[in-house]
Amino acid sequence: MVVPELRPWRAARPHVARFAGAVRPRLARTAAAVRPRLARLRPSRPAGAGTAAWSRITRSVAWPGTWPGAWRFTVVAATAGTVLAAGAVTTAGPWDSTGQRTAEQDRAVTLEATRGTDHGGRGNAGTPPRGPRTAPSAPSVLTGLGGGATTVKSAPGGKALTGALAPLLKSPALGDLSASVVDVSTGRSVYGDGTGDALAPASTTKIATAVAVLTALGPDHRLTTRATFEPDTKEVILVGGGDPTLTAREKNPTGSASLRDLAGRTAAALAERGVREVTLSYDTTLYPGGQRHPIGVNPNLAALTPLMADEARRDNSAAGPADRVADPAADAARKFGALLKENGIKATPPGPSKSTTRAGTLAAVSSPPLATLVERMLTHSDNDLAEALARQTAIATGGRADFAGASAAVRAQLQKLGVPLKGAVFKDGSGLDRGNRLTAGLLTALLVKSGDPARPELRPVLTGLPVAGFTGTLAGRYADGTVGAAGVVRAKTGTLTGVNALAGTVVDREGRLLAFAFLATGTTDPTAAQAALDKAATALAACGCR
Repeated sequence: MVVPELRPWRAARPHVARFAGAVRPRLARTAAAVRPRLARLRPSRPAGAGTAAWSRITRSVAWPGTWPGAWRFTVVAATAGTVLAAGAVTTAGPWDSTGQRTAEQDRAVTLEATRGTDHGGRGNAGTPPRGPRTAPSAPSVLTGLGGGATTVKSAPGGKALTGALAPLLKSPALGDLSASVVDVSTGRSVYGDGTGDALAPASTTKIATAVAVLTALGPDHRLTTRATFEPDTKEVILVGGGDPTLTAREKNPTGSASLRDLAGRTAAALAERGVREVTLSYDTTLYPGGQRHPIGVNPNLAALTPLMADEARRDNSAAGPADRVADPAADAARKFGALLKENGIKATPPGPSKSTTRAGTLAAVSSPPLATLVERMLTHSDNDLAEALARQTAIATGGRADFAGASAAVRAQLQKLGVPLKGAVFKDGSGLDRGNRLTAGLLTALLVKSGDPARPELRPVLTGLPVAGFTGTLAGRYADGTVGAAGVVRAKTGTLTGVNALAGTVVDREGRLLAFAFLATGTTDPTAAQAALDKAATALAACGCR
């Protein structure tokens, strides 16, 4: 099976544009210098040749000195050719022919050479810097997820794979286990141990949430935050659209919807109406019911409301646990009021309200596409985003946007895909609720569906998985002892007290793309359990099992 990889041209385009801008004036100067010399080479008209006839001849051979606009054409053509060549090089540069980022390959080889320690290319005192040893390129991060050049081979099963994997998964550090390994190209199970046993999945629940919301809404859907206006009462209502990535910060490297932009546009729209003072309110009616997760107040997520800025974080962090404001909606509305004031609009202190049909939209800002939000949720194990996307699944299917409605909607979307749901219990979208139950068989089935060429809308589930040793929740894992998996394993982690999980994809030594899921409960040493799961995934990467 072949799955399209991320489009490299999107990243290469600004580099090509800068290259073209630098080359174009140089080509123009070269053309100006060469033109007089070429003009001297122009042949003289033979005696007896008519003016009209000779003109037709010179035009037909396109002598630069006689063809109007020829020099412009020459420069443009040369520039275009150079840019095209630069584009090909730039596009090919960070990616190899199989779709793997070469930076990941190089670093994986370097880590092997230094036994998992990245010394930044600096040798010890008195020792020259140690470069990567000569070795074949690391296996592709996304073999089978690259372009048409790569075809995934069918994976074997039987005693060889069992012999490599089973001893590692019998580690006493793992407690009760549900394990599944599936050949993504065929959907065939190649290893199983308690595959249908429903265990607590922790944050691997986010894989199910991601598949469900993409099935319900598609990868291009965006979450919109609006400012509406009641002209009779001069009330501006900030309407939450369920986007926890909305930001009030000045710097916005993630491209999230900006509360500052919304305030600026709102102020401009009010000024056009001659309005300089307003009553400010905020609307959170998109989510009915309580705002607290069953785990209570917790640094791993904010209160559940459709209106918040920067996930209600009190610090400048963008991921992970953090202290949160008690009322995210009121906090976002206060920030919005302050931004209106900066733009010349005086607003009252905000209070809760509801935008009615009489209110017209003054301005709106939208989140990045759902594909990007899903990738962010999986890479950083973003609980706020996971709960928001579960509720968006309920809204899209006519359900109630609370825990019960979201859980029912996720299950209904997965049922449409025909995946094995026996024993599955959904309590939330993030996996923080200890009442969740999933099987390893369900998780591998969802990963296989996400790699199905017939379901391109699910591809962000695979591209969003953290890369071992490089991104998200796997950035600090797969060091010494498991370095063979660096850059090759892509997996969602899961950790609660007594629960450790890992589910994702891996490419083995012979280029076979495997989906795997390991769920362990009753673990007493989280560090030992995590190490055992990492070794199992590394064994899959190293396996040429026949």
